[in-house]
Formats: sequence, structure tokens, C-alpha cells
Amino acid sequence: MSTAMNFGTKSFRPRAPDKGSFPLDHFGECKSFKENFMTCLRENRFDNSRCRLQSKEYLECRMDNQLMAKEPLDKLGFKDLMDPPPGREDQDSDAQV
Repeated sequence: MSTAMNFGTKSFRPRAPDKGSFPLDHFGECKSFKENFMTCLRENRFDNSRCRLQSKEYLECRMDNQLMAKEPLDKLGFKDLMDPPPGREDQDSDAQV
């Protein structure tokens, strides 16, 4: 008597991550950015809110080197760290006068 049960022909089908692959940095192209980020985390008791600039720079490096898909920085949570559009700072200073 066989105790093995056959629950049909369904099998596990792996699928890609939602945002695509996240390859390892085999050539160390972003190693200095990663080290700066990790140093910042250690110095700030792993409070990542204090290391957002380093995190942004690391992700920019990964995107620039095709180690992750390009994403707008505002969608990654860095809207407040982005540079204002050219000419925008002049309009803001005129409005305050």
C-alpha cells in the first residue's frame, strides 16, 4: 500500500521579483557608497533616518551601474532630498522678498 498522495499536477513555478532582479555588486562598483552608508548606520545606532543621504547616493550608484532598475527617487522615498528644478530657487527667493 502506497502512502504517497498525488494532489494533481500543480507544481511550484518560480517568478521574478516585482521590481526585477537585484544583482550583487561583484565588481565593487558601489562599494564605497555602501561602506559610507554602513558607517553612518553604525555611528547612528542603526537609525536609518539619519543616513538617508548616504542611502540615496548608494541607490543612485546602483541605478547608474545597472545593478538595479532605474526608479524615480521620489518613488523611492527621497523626494525631500532631491534638487529643486532649475530656476525654481530664484522664483522662491523672489516670492519671499
